[in-house]
Amino acid sequence: MAEATTSLRLDAVSRRWTLASAALCLLPLLLQLPLRISALVATTAGLVSLLAWRRPLPGVLRLLVVACVIGAVFLLAGFNMGRDTGCALLAAMIAAKPSETFSLREGRSLVGFALFAPFATFLLDQGPLSLVLGLSAAFVALMCLQRLSDLESGVLQAGPGVRGQLAGVGRLLVLGLPLALAAFWLFPRLGSPLWGIPDRALSRPGLSDSMKPGEWIDLMGDDSAALRVTFRGAAPPTSQMYWRGPVLWDFDGREWTQPDWARRLPPAPFTAGPVRWDYEMAIEPTDRRLLVSLDLPLDAPAGTRLSLDHGLFSDRPLNSVTRWRMQSSPPVAYDTGLSRALRERALALPAGFNPRTLALARQWRREAGGDDQAVVERSLGWIRREFAYTLSTPLPGRHSVDEFLFDQKAGFCEHFSSAFVVLMRGAGIPARVVTGYTGGYYNRIGDYWLVRRNDAHAWAEVWLRGRGWTRVDPTAAVAPERIYDTLDDRIPGADGLLGGMAGMGSVFEMSDWLRRGWNDFVLGFDADRQARLLRPLGVKQLQPRQMIVLFAATACLALVWMTWLSLRGERERDPVLRAWHRLGRRYAPLGLAREPYEPADRWAARVAAERPDLGPALQELSHRFTEWRYACGTGAPARKARRKPGERELVRALRSHRPQRRRDQGEHR
Repeated sequence: MAEATTSLRLDAVSRRWTLASAALCLLPLLLQLPLRISALVATTAGLVSLLAWRRPLPGVLRLLVVACVIGAVFLLAGFNMGRDTGCALLAAMIAAKPSETFSLREGRSLVGFALFAPFATFLLDQGPLSLVLGLSAAFVALMCLQRLSDLESGVLQAGPGVRGQLAGVGRLLVLGLPLALAAFWLFPRLGSPLWGIPDRALSRPGLSDSMKPGEWIDLMGDDSAALRVTFRGAAPPTSQMYWRGPVLWDFDGREWTQPDWARRLPPAPFTAGPVRWDYEMAIEPTDRRLLVSLDLPLDAPAGTRLSLDHGLFSDRPLNSVTRWRMQSSPPVAYDTGLSRALRERALALPAGFNPRTLALARQWRREAGGDDQAVVERSLGWIRREFAYTLSTPLPGRHSVDEFLFDQKAGFCEHFSSAFVVLMRGAGIPARVVTGYTGGYYNRIGDYWLVRRNDAHAWAEVWLRGRGWTRVDPTAAVAPERIYDTLDDRIPGADGLLGGMAGMGSVFEMSDWLRRGWNDFVLGFDADRQARLLRPLGVKQLQPRQMIVLFAATACLALVWMTWLSLRGERERDPVLRAWHRLGRRYAPLGLAREPYEPADRWAARVAAERPDLGPALQELSHRFTEWRYACGTGAPARKARRKPGERELVRALRSHRPQRRRDQGEHR
């Protein structure tokens, strides 16, 4: 019987419900996967569903589809395993499953398997959109499972319908909400993960410890948030908001990289200026260990370390939103006693590259003599007069700096910083490339600064006698009339579909403020904040044992609440069932109460055997109740959407029945 039931064929509507539920479960995951992989999975799901619309695909063809889509996922992921690759494989398997989904068992398998997709989404993103889409998909999947259950029981046509399914699943969610909230707020959290989460195979966009031509184009066009900064006190002017990231020393003629030895050495000494900035940063996940700080950080916060060049690195990958409290100060003097070894590294250039740039640098050095500042000013003046800022640049050839300085004379920060440092090194001035972000967008609603990924910037530092490392931004030297298509001054979201509407700045500020609140109160609710949860009530810090007791007590209350609501809802929905249960309780003082597992007719027969005087009336009532409760004697639950004929009379009869105690009952017992 069970085998025949589970092999029941899905009707057309139930199959569409199943496929739609699987598609909704896939949607939040596809939005977080790389575009090419998402397009592959979506196309596979669509083609498989169309080809298998009326009948299952042959077994050989199904195996071929699965093998091809798995191979394509690995190819697009560069044959690297990681969280995103594993999630992409899960999505690919769900996309191929409709090729054989025609029976009830296969439909349940597809929906149950697809429910893993929303949970996998949270391995890649924990934003509010992912949560809303995931909960919506789970809601529809539960409705689909309820429909499949009705199909199995044979009451699909007499079932509650879509509106009833919505109400039923909604009640389940409301019942479980208190327990879910108790688990979120009070279930003891670990200060560190119990197990490691694999890194991504495909990195997120963001800063890295290298810079090569064309690599920053995607980053400069990314309008998403990189970090949010709240200043405790006055904030620096935006012209001084240089968010320092990795410092690049080594150049191979095409790519700038940060050497490993710079991370291992202690930070170089510097003399802080009179101004100090106190701020807290909330950094979006990058899956890397790179941090940024306002130039220059006075110290490394807990869980981080400073490199020789004051780059900041986390001890663990930034897989979630993290918060860091820091202080920074513009330096008056920075590493004025540069060692000989570091000086040589800051002057090193690869042989055989950019001969025209090196010839010009040597000429300027001869003309300037020992005045390094004069060489710096001369190069900035040249940029100011003849160069332009644009994001539309061709990929350079072998002599990338020569092509930029003498042929193109147009580019963005990647080109300006690289060419400037090569020019300075060619003139005998130690120099290096610094990457990070500049500026920020002030959110008036939340009183914080938003730094986006397209605020990414690269500038230079030159070493000058008596001052040490000094920041020089050659990109900022470009004359304003020569800035053609920069993204820096655009209001976030202004280039979107509704960008031309008035007040879009306020709309963006509100939406980003809401996202910040989500990060603070949901994603940022860690073990430390949980321990301080009851501080407003006078409890400074909850200990783990106290947290366990509090969670257990709250969970018990939530379970009691769930039970009470369930029973109350059952009583309110079914007056006949309520009257029947009361009738059973009236027989309890007689020792004839109905057992929970006992069917109505069997109970009435047992009462009739022991009390012939009560048996006929109770048997009649039990028969009427069974007829009302089950349709046509098949055991199928009767539809309760409408009031059935005779319901009021049955309720009155059940309520009016009063079993009498026999006079000799005590002796009989």
